Amino acid sequence: MTQHKHQHETCNHNHDHNHDHGSCGHNHSKNAVWIFLAGVLAFAIALFAPQKLIANGLFLASIILSGEHVITEGFLDTINSTKKNRKFTPNIHLLMTLAALGAIIIGDFQEAALLILIFAGAHFLEDYVEGKSKRDITNLLNLNPTQARRINEDGTVEVIDASLIKVGDLLQVLNGDQVPTDGVIISGYSSINEASITGESIPSEKSKGDSVFGSTLNGDGTFTMKVTKDSSETVYAKIVQLVNASQDNLTPAASKIKKLEPSYVSLVLILVPIFIILGPTIFSWTWSESFYRGMVFLTVASPCALAASAVPATLAAISNLARQGVLFKGGTYLSMLNDIKVIAFDKTGTLTAGKPVVTDAYFINEDKRQEFLDIIVAMEKATNHPLANAIITHFNVSTVMDIDVNTVVGHGLNADYEGHHYQIGKPDMFESVDESIQESKEKLAHDGKTIVYFAEDGVVQGYIALLDVPNAASKDVVDALKKLGIHTVMITGDSKQTGEAIGRLVGVDEVRGNVLPEQKAELVESLRREHGPIVMIGDGINDAPALVKADVGIAMGQGTDIAIDVADAVLMRNDLNNLVKAIKQSKRLDRIVWENIFFSMFVVVVLVIMNIMGTMDLPLGVVMHEGSTIVVLLNGLRLLKSPK
Repeated sequence: MTQHKHQHETCNHNHDHNHDHGSCGHNHSKNAVWIFLAGVLAFAIALFAPQKLIANGLFLASIILSGEHVITEGFLDTINSTKKNRKFTPNIHLLMTLAALGAIIIGDFQEAALLILIFAGAHFLEDYVEGKSKRDITNLLNLNPTQARRINEDGTVEVIDASLIKVGDLLQVLNGDQVPTDGVIISGYSSINEASITGESIPSEKSKGDSVFGSTLNGDGTFTMKVTKDSSETVYAKIVQLVNASQDNLTPAASKIKKLEPSYVSLVLILVPIFIILGPTIFSWTWSESFYRGMVFLTVASPCALAASAVPATLAAISNLARQGVLFKGGTYLSMLNDIKVIAFDKTGTLTAGKPVVTDAYFINEDKRQEFLDIIVAMEKATNHPLANAIITHFNVSTVMDIDVNTVVGHGLNADYEGHHYQIGKPDMFESVDESIQESKEKLAHDGKTIVYFAEDGVVQGYIALLDVPNAASKDVVDALKKLGIHTVMITGDSKQTGEAIGRLVGVDEVRGNVLPEQKAELVESLRREHGPIVMIGDGINDAPALVKADVGIAMGQGTDIAIDVADAVLMRNDLNNLVKAIKQSKRLDRIVWENIFFSMFVVVVLVIMNIMGTMDLPLGVVMHEGSTIVVLLNGLRLLKSPK
């Protein structure tokens, strides 16, 4: 399999959302809509005009007003594209313009106006569909902070433009303010709504030492923060980069259709004069009828529905997932999920919570349990190790003790208190251990738990077992992936025994333990050769090379900046359930795009046959052809809704 190349470019944050999504897509201003409506009015008045000359004049006005963008893009875009590509590069608008011109030549002003009117109307609808699909994503851009309150060296507060913020600046954030950029609180307390970053609607309590993110909304408190990141490197800026990339990056099907369109249009332009010339010879038509049939052929053979088959559907699918907290850098990566055969999960912070919790505690002398726990908590407060935080958080103390603790690297904690010497450390620090503790230790180790012993005067009195518990969704997600026929692998730097214990809890097919950070990328390559296209999911700096190497790299939203930066998609809420939703959405997208392609080409074939048989006139051809475009658009729009 050819590995795709990741392109992770820094985006300019003065965003332009007038993306071109193929020749059938437009970006219409409000003025264009009013002009189009004026064309509709002219057409309606022409239907009741007392004289044919006046009616034809109104029909012509309708063509010019409603079809201004069609005619302009038909000729000007063809000329510009031809110059740029150095070969004839026509578009669908040119076909419609020529068909209308042909109808005018043979005196069918009403049919020419109807053709342009319906064609333009269908593309206004397509524009609306694409705009609706983008709205959930581009709404993020409206959250970008514009001002900040900078605290100067003399203590004065100055309101400045957010673009002038520098790393190291002190900023004041008042109640109700938007947090201007990423940083850390140095004084104050507040609750902050971080839904724009994490998708979590419940405000997060923040105080001194806590990180805050740009674009989030401050609650009732006031705090002072220190800026830690340049505005282009904030978490919000990275989300914006994902948004922009997702709108420009098309699925393989959409890209092929876009490349095919000029060739298809060129073929139709070649076939039309041949069709007209052969009409009187083969079908015994008059030259007038043959020319008319040629104009109908020009209309119904247009690939507008085909051009609308993929892009609106892709944008709808990406928009739906964005609303649920899954951001893709483009349709390519979303569509690739349809073919994935294996998913590799980093263990810590992905399949597990990334924070160890106490699961077991045992003491030989249960009568002294609370006394020992008070001493253990007092000792653990002297260190900031993750295990210490878990122990302090888990146990309630009856007596707050002030103990001098000595931390010895590799040997744990030592302390002397009221004539006794206490130790907390790894099991291999202690030689003589009670048999009951030793038996429990072996069982707990088999379950993947980390054990620390507590000793008084050199005698082990008990132990505490901790475990980085599985993410609440992990088991269900892995089961769902298996039902989809996807092989699941957990990658961890922990021992194979610890990894397999977690693996059994979450139900993965395979566990790879003792994997060094630099080996993860090699392992991804190996799994691809063994199983096929692969997804890698991780959250740390050490996962970045593997995320790049995978066919689709997915970062957890609360992971490191570099993981988010190099990934192809981000689970903003750290919710693995959304991974399954994304895969199912990818399969729906693939199915709907192929439905659209087959349907649009089927309609073209049927209309062409009806035209040859003489059972098709221009108004019916226009209605059926543009109707097929509307059906394709509405079918793609289904992806805005999640399946029940």
